[in-house]
Amino acid sequence: MIVILDFGSQYTQLIARRIREQNVYCEIHPFNIPPDQVKNMNPEGIILSGGPSSVLGESSPSVEPELFGWGIPVLGICYGLQLMAKLLGGEVENSNQSEYGRTEISIQQSNRFFESVATDRDLTVWMSHGDRVKSIPDGFEVLAVSENSPFAAVADTDKRLYGIQFHPEVTHTDQGIQILKNFVFGICGCAPDWNMESFKESKIRELKEAVGDEEVLCALSGGVDSTVTAVLLHKAIGEKLTCIFVDNGLLRKDEASKVINLFEKHYQINLVHIDAVEIFMDKLKGVSDPEQKRKIIGYEFINIFERESGKLKGIKYLAQGTLYPDVIESVSFKGPSDVIKSHHNVGGLPEDMKMELVEPLRELFKDEVRELGVALGLDDELVYRHPFPGPGLGIRILGEVTREKIEVLQEADHIVMEEIKKAGLYRKVWQSFAVLLPVKSVGVMGDARTYDWTIAIRCVSSKDAMTADWVHLPYDLLGKISNRIINEVRKINRVVYDITSKPPGTIEWE
Repeated sequence: MIVILDFGSQYTQLIARRIREQNVYCEIHPFNIPPDQVKNMNPEGIILSGGPSSVLGESSPSVEPELFGWGIPVLGICYGLQLMAKLLGGEVENSNQSEYGRTEISIQQSNRFFESVATDRDLTVWMSHGDRVKSIPDGFEVLAVSENSPFAAVADTDKRLYGIQFHPEVTHTDQGIQILKNFVFGICGCAPDWNMESFKESKIRELKEAVGDEEVLCALSGGVDSTVTAVLLHKAIGEKLTCIFVDNGLLRKDEASKVINLFEKHYQINLVHIDAVEIFMDKLKGVSDPEQKRKIIGYEFINIFERESGKLKGIKYLAQGTLYPDVIESVSFKGPSDVIKSHHNVGGLPEDMKMELVEPLRELFKDEVRELGVALGLDDELVYRHPFPGPGLGIRILGEVTREKIEVLQEADHIVMEEIKKAGLYRKVWQSFAVLLPVKSVGVMGDARTYDWTIAIRCVSSKDAMTADWVHLPYDLLGKISNRIINEVRKINRVVYDITSKPPGTIEWE
């Protein structure tokens, strides 16, 4: 395992992802985790991330210097390099000329760290810093320099301590992956033996031991995370798992029946199906404000889940599909007293529920959850399905939500999905869907005047949903989707395509 101590860099999660892509397990922890906890993890290597602070500040985040004497390889990136230099007797200064963006470095000596990286001694890397190392500690030597950084890469090879001023984890750094591989494999001696098959087997054993003969309850939405959670648990504990599926009437076309068929008939998992469509429709009547709609949908889900779970006696554990980014964000690099956000729970379940949490996916990123789904034998159609918002179609219908509007949008959305799949684009885009706009316009259909609603098509590419760009769908595909919607979906006489990126827009309309 590689442990990353986080100092608040925007790239910290990217470091972990890059290492995991090499089939090496990696965890992120806040910089102020007690040293004993780090040591007890028995890591093969430690990485100090970058961060927005300056090591010259009085209250700048730091680590215990003893970490550098454990004999465990350490790599300091950007802020991590500067902190290492300062703690070990070097000097750091505020640079008169900051380096941001692509920068050329000159490799002075390759040794194991730059092995197989650059034959011409020059390398384009990604810099993002204002301070720089002025002098390096005793025992360190210079591996690379840049025009403004005389210590762009340094090392104390005897103690296996390395520091770089640039970010190898971003794609803008040429051969950055090779640099990380040199550290992880060549210096730390890690083996590339962490994969979803081994994770699946070890997690099943772990769940069996943790749960024992107790009953587990899982809230099921039909999405990737909750489905993988449920199937993994079922393989571990069998009939001791019970799932609750609340049908709020705001799902995709035929989705409720697919969920019921998959879990009851295919996997034969105990499923409590709650048809709550009437309840949600009644609560949403006359409501147009998007935030109010979200709150109503979340609140009613909690009420229904609490009521139904209360009918099930003797259940000790509640399973959630919490993912690793949620865990990371729940423990800020500034420490537990200053969190970025609390990690999500299933539908906003209340904290006072008298059940212990089971979170089998809490070590995984989203793409790794999909890999686990494949390892569990789930169909590709389910594993690679596009993200779907918690409030469902309630926030893809602008304005008041009614049964009629839901049926119209379900049909239009189904056509969008069908045509995107036929075009071979479904796995190539992040998300594609239809939105029902509260806009009516004049049209002519069959020589008759119409005055009907508008459907907006949204299709975006993204890696993490933090930013997104609209996809340049082929004109003939857009034409086919538009033609089918207008001809096959009643109450629609106009189709538009959303060409807004995020930012400034959001992926969802509400």
